[in-house]
Amino acid sequence: MRVDVVTLFPELFETFLSTSLVGRGVEGGQLEVRFRSPRDFGLGKHKSVDDTPYGGGSGMVMRVDVLVACMEALDADARAAGKPQARRILLTPQGRPFAQSIASSLSTEPAIMLVCGRYEGFDERVRSFVDEEISLGDFVITGGEVCAMAVIEATVRLLPGVLGNAESTREESHGAEGLLEYPQYTRPSEFRGQSVPEVLSSGNHARIAAWRREQSVQKTLARRPELVEKVKKG
Repeated sequence: MRVDVVTLFPELFETFLSTSLVGRGVEGGQLEVRFRSPRDFGLGKHKSVDDTPYGGGSGMVMRVDVLVACMEALDADARAAGKPQARRILLTPQGRPFAQSIASSLSTEPAIMLVCGRYEGFDERVRSFVDEEISLGDFVITGGEVCAMAVIEATVRLLPGVLGNAESTREESHGAEGLLEYPQYTRPSEFRGQSVPEVLSSGNHARIAAWRREQSVQKTLARRPELVEKVKKG
């Protein structure tokens, strides 16, 4: 899988791409990441990528011509190398909330492009040059780079060969069933009056599976009841 990232700050990704599962994906060849800065297409002596908003207002807005030129350059490089064109994704608080189902869908794409904004946002016309918009949630951060890292990590861990045990993605929170994960325990068996449930030491795999399923449902009902409704409808 290839991920193209449009960002003014590619250096923010250096440690991220060399660490943990993401680093394993890069090293193992399951993940290729390319960067391109809008500054390469900036205007004037200072390579400006933003301008004041029409109609007035505070802050600066990223220019549509600069961003589109950057996206098209990445696509042109891919075509020249005989590689597939990326699915373009704008990272914005106005986008569709990111979820495990979206990560799963993106993991089947041969290439995606994550467009990171800065300043007060994008020229509205940028939206017509992307395939979809994604948000991490109902809050605002300085730029899209943190969002891009979240999308990359959630997606790359689903690629074949990245996780040591691919089956674990089925049982974790928001996995195949859409429920929260059951409680997990390890040594010591007792800590300050709290003991590991007896069933987990029973050796009875059927009982353990039934207990885990029940705990998963109960935890989801208590913390995220709307997820149970989604499972029922599904």
